[in-house]
Amino acid sequence: MLPPVASKKMKAWIRSRHLICSGNFFVFETLDYSTIERFEECVESLGGTLISVDPLKRVWIGTHRRILLYQAKASLHTPHHELKQYWYKKGSFKSRFDESL
Repeated sequence: MLPPVASKKMKAWIRSRHLICSGNFFVFETLDYSTIERFEECVESLGGTLISVDPLKRVWIGTHRRILLYQAKASLHTPHHELKQYWYKKGSFKSRFDESL
């Protein structure tokens, strides 16, 4: 994946609150594991590394289904990366799956 495309996808995830910044790491939460694989491609394309992927909890979808929520943690090796600046402007401290919203 080309870096401009990866950056565009990451910015979309920031705006949708799937991707938040926590310290020096980017934390990505999703219900679909294939999206974690796309996130890993984006991070590697931008020169970073995926640190971990953990099943976080089960969340209700509708009234009859519970789906596993995955959380991925990644590092982009530069502390003042353009995406971190974008997150300061457009992002949130809580993901869309936080219950306290």
